[in-house]
Amino acid sequence: MEWIVITLASLLAGFVDAIVGGGGLILLPALFATFPGAPPATLLGTNKAGSVWGTAMATWQYSRRVQIRWHAMLPAAGAGFAGAFAGAWAVTALSPDFLRKLLPLVLVCVLGYTLAKKELGRHHTPRYAGRTEWVAASLIGVTIGFYDGFFGPGTGSFFVFLFVRLLGYDFLNASASAKLLNVSTNIAALILFSLKGHIWWHFAVPLAVANVLGSVLGTHMALKHGTGFVRGIFITVVSVLILKTGYDGFLR
Repeated sequence: MEWIVITLASLLAGFVDAIVGGGGLILLPALFATFPGAPPATLLGTNKAGSVWGTAMATWQYSRRVQIRWHAMLPAAGAGFAGAFAGAWAVTALSPDFLRKLLPLVLVCVLGYTLAKKELGRHHTPRYAGRTEWVAASLIGVTIGFYDGFFGPGTGSFFVFLFVRLLGYDFLNASASAKLLNVSTNIAALILFSLKGHIWWHFAVPLAVANVLGSVLGTHMALKHGTGFVRGIFITVVSVLILKTGYDGFLR
């Protein structure tokens, strides 16, 4: 019975994550609720083992229809990988508890800015080119990659917001680029969890299959309905993140 619940959660997580990120909001709570006595690291590792495949599928689908700026995004993905490794190492020496209270406040600012700027992310007008663009993208990659390895919630949404706000991408192109970086940071975390034996592979396989199916559906919806649809889902996901992280940081 447990595998049915978490597989359905993985399907929905893949759908949401493919559009704008935030799939961890669905799958991780499902894993923790289904296996309350399991080590948290094992559940985190199993989540990564399932979700990385859906993110990779979304990246491939987007790349066929959206002109990803590879000259900037490939270095950024490498920087994200390095940042995620460093963040995962840092969490073994430092406590991320201070982020629990800071994160919902940062997300409120992100949501408020997005709602105030009605035209934000509606038009794809990259601000930079050449070296300047890949340096800026790499700085975003290493910073949010470190955050992903160190703490994690909302990583995809932060990538999307910063690509829109700082690089001038529209929400559809930002989401496509964010998927590539998310694959990189997820692989970094997956390697660490694998080395430490924190993955339930017998659950990872059905989770991966369901996540890929959800990802295919989510990417199809995003490409069909365009940047306005992605913007709406982004606002919804950030709003839910505020509620979830606010509860974790101040009420739990």
